[in-house]
Amino acid sequence: MLILSFESSCDETSVSVTKDGKEVLSNSVLSQINIFKDYGGVVPEIASREHVKGIGYVFEKALKDADTKIEDIDYIAVTEGPGLIGSLLTGINAAKAVSLNEEKPLVGVNHLSGHIYSSAIDHTLTFPLLALIISGGHTELVLMEDHYNFHKIGMTVDDAVGEVFDKVARILNLEYPGGPLVDKVGKEGEIIYELPRPLIHLANYNFSFSGLKSAVLKLTQDMEKDHIAYKIEDVARSFEEAVADVLLERTLRAVKEFSVKEVVVVGGSAANSVIREKLKDNIKNVILTFPSLKYCGDNAAMIGISAYYKIKRGEFADMSLSAKSRLDL
Repeated sequence: MLILSFESSCDETSVSVTKDGKEVLSNSVLSQINIFKDYGGVVPEIASREHVKGIGYVFEKALKDADTKIEDIDYIAVTEGPGLIGSLLTGINAAKAVSLNEEKPLVGVNHLSGHIYSSAIDHTLTFPLLALIISGGHTELVLMEDHYNFHKIGMTVDDAVGEVFDKVARILNLEYPGGPLVDKVGKEGEIIYELPRPLIHLANYNFSFSGLKSAVLKLTQDMEKDHIAYKIEDVARSFEEAVADVLLERTLRAVKEFSVKEVVVVGGSAANSVIREKLKDNIKNVILTFPSLKYCGDNAAMIGISAYYKIKRGEFADMSLSAKSRLDL
């Protein structure tokens, strides 16, 4: 089964060809990161225009890289949400056009399910499993008893992990996107500042990172006010440790309560080295899976892999498919 998939939920324009729900034949990604460095973040209107400009290029490149013709494609998949409405519409309209013109069935895919299934590329998932989604806009714990059986047990009540990484990066005068740079400078730092672990002692599985961001801001402002020299490397490393501790505590408790056999950690922040090492060092006796680094960020390959399991359930879309800024699993 060959699936041509489109992803344009934020600032990556991506088209991919996947085979049988596990093999990635191509994954063309056009990033807008360099465009938004001067803005310090994504500007939705500009992102939408860039998607329109780039979608044709990545479409043709995906087919070429896969050495595949459009006639050989069996299904068309596309991210329907959550995401930026204007950006989503570019991918959806492109997918609809190809589906209609080539008479190929259309599948709408939840962006978060795509992140979860990025861990299934070249890997067989073991159920029941726990998915920890940590991306720029989402931090969630999702329990799965089987394919496409999603039960959200926890979520962030304010900032997502990726979002707070970018905000702390701005506090430390690091450019956008901040997550990778916080990780980079943190490698040269030490854990010398005591920062809060929000909600860590509460019995539920929700997350909160806004207070941690505020604590970093207050820490740096107080030191500057008192003329105390500090290294941003130490602040970054101390901040990362606090985030990783919260993620680990919530995940470990859920592993025990729900007796899962596997934990998958997905999303852009799953690329963070401190989070990876913290979870690897402390999660034992269950399978722990991270996607390849190239599949942690937004990409169409994960949408194609997720679509495969939706197709197996016989769930398809029609030309009424629309973009959804908010969409729960």
